[in-house]
Amino acid sequence: MRRGLVHVLAWLLATGAAVTLSWWGVHTVMAGTAYDPPRALPVTAADATARDAGPASRVPSPSATVSRERPARPAPTRTPARERPPSPTATASATASGRVRSYDTAGGRAVFDLGPAAATLVSATPGTGWSMQVWKTESWIRVEFSRGADRVSVFCTWHDGPPRVEVGTY
Repeated sequence: MRRGLVHVLAWLLATGAAVTLSWWGVHTVMAGTAYDPPRALPVTAADATARDAGPASRVPSPSATVSRERPARPAPTRTPARERPPSPTATASATASGRVRSYDTAGGRAVFDLGPAAATLVSATPGTGWSMQVWKTESWIRVEFSRGADRVSVFCTWHDGPPRVEVGTY
């Protein structure tokens, strides 16, 4: 009986040490990978006109009052990814740090804040059925959307001049 109790105690100590070590290792690695919190961007009068043209414009403004009773709205329609045009459409607005550009692709949307000498990724959203991966360095950002063998890459570089964005499908 005493021998069995020693074995159980040894197993509990070894398991507790392994769990603690694993948690500490994962916590240390994951602590350095958090993205910056999303930033709110100002909306100008010129943006309101551009937003009214697309389905993304149906986001209420922060200053709008919301009643407790909401009127019934028709469900928004989405164009399937395979029917979207392969070339990106860009929308721009002026901000304090540069201009914000949105690139809609077959795989999803990537939004960059393009400054005079650098860029930041504002957001990246994969389309339905697509997954996404982001790579960042000091002189470029790459967002890749993938689904099966299909790949769409949005690549923003600024190492030898002002930021420029290229979209490629492969």
